[in-house]
Amino acid sequence: MDCPTCREALSARLDGEDEPVPAADVDAHVAQCADCSTWLVRAQALTRTIRVRPAQSSPDLVATVLADAPPRHVALVPRLALAAVAITQLWLALAQLLAGATSPPAHDETMAGHLFNEGAAWNLALGIGLLVAAVHAHRAAGLLPTLGGFVAVLAAFSAHDLFTGTATAARVLSHLPLVAGLVLLCLVHRAHRDQPTPGTPARHDHDEHDGTGEPDDHRPPRAEKRGRGGLRPTARHRAA
Repeated sequence: MDCPTCREALSARLDGEDEPVPAADVDAHVAQCADCSTWLVRAQALTRTIRVRPAQSSPDLVATVLADAPPRHVALVPRLALAAVAITQLWLALAQLLAGATSPPAHDETMAGHLFNEGAAWNLALGIGLLVAAVHAHRAAGLLPTLGGFVAVLAAFSAHDLFTGTATAARVLSHLPLVAGLVLLCLVHRAHRDQPTPGTPARHDHDEHDGTGEPDDHRPPRAEKRGRGGLRPTARHRAA
């Protein structure tokens, strides 16, 4: 066995790979060749130096990470106020349901009584939704379109009923918790939206966007527009 073949086999052995020649022949050559024996000692020392090194000290990043971490309680004051509004809305809805239960409508007013119960149930559901959004801030976005649309339509009907005298001012003022809930819901949603999400890159205000939501520096290059003189397929049928 020659020295290059022996050293190639020894290198594979040190790397944990299969030796190209029988191990017994390699060991026999090393025992007889002083140069390969010296090469093996140096190779073992080099491998040990590379694989076994003293651990390097790393900087303590605990204070930095904790300083950049979002607060544990996001928008605590608006959420507490939203919870209070939700409880008020629940109390008003329950009072409306109990008032309807104590004075059931007559037989010819069954439809009006059913509509009354539907309105009370809707108010009760909105109170539950506001309470859930106060506890779980990330759910505020899901309730915003529904409550916003309801408040807008309710405001229009309330103004019409006040003008025609169908509803009293006290009745219209009972809807103020929903308006306050809508405002607080927007505040909670905005505070939760501004918090960074783990695993996503932070957005910077100085990044330029082109309306697609991607910075100009990271947009994939657009293909050049082809003029009328661009290449066109010559065959009218696809190849089989």
